[in-house]
Amino acid sequence: MSGGRGARRVDRVPAITSERLELVSLSPTFMEALLAGDRPQATALAGHALPDGWPDRHDGAFLRLRARQLRDDPGAQEWLVRGLVLREDGRPMVGHAGFHGPPGVNAVARPDAVELGYTIFPPYRGRGYASEAVRALIGWARGERGIRRFVASVAPDNAPSLAIVRKLGFVETGRHWDEEDGEELELQLELGDEPA
Repeated sequence: MSGGRGARRVDRVPAITSERLELVSLSPTFMEALLAGDRPQATALAGHALPDGWPDRHDGAFLRLRARQLRDDPGAQEWLVRGLVLREDGRPMVGHAGFHGPPGVNAVARPDAVELGYTIFPPYRGRGYASEAVRALIGWARGERGIRRFVASVAPDNAPSLAIVRKLGFVETGRHWDEEDGEELELQLELGDEPA
């Protein structure tokens, strides 16, 4: 059943906005078109400019993982990957960010926490977009869903990413081995009862 009165349409998840960015949910339809090599259709669905050569092999595998998650749980779309789109003429996509899944899907197995992930494409690094996107995601999760606990897993040698999460108040709480990424530090942020 599609498009009928009883159908649940999950392709349209409201964007999260920050000062310079619009965090646009990458829908299952968009990811399927992009992964199938139908770039014109993917661009039309996205409504913003896609970077040349994207996705590369690493991001292609990442998007296949997220598409699989959405096939298993369509309601998880609001928690998953969002394109980071500049709120300016041309609306270029400068990276992507989101959570690893709904609460409970995180490296420290806390049922009340969400894990953040983010990537800024090389030409746009060093401009504060990652920090701005993470703040926006935390603000949305806290304000809209009442989440107070956040997790980030970062490779010990990824100094820029460690600087971002530490600047935002995350503290190291442990380590784990990731089959794909190797050793990762576990960092957590716990917000108080006051509104974000």
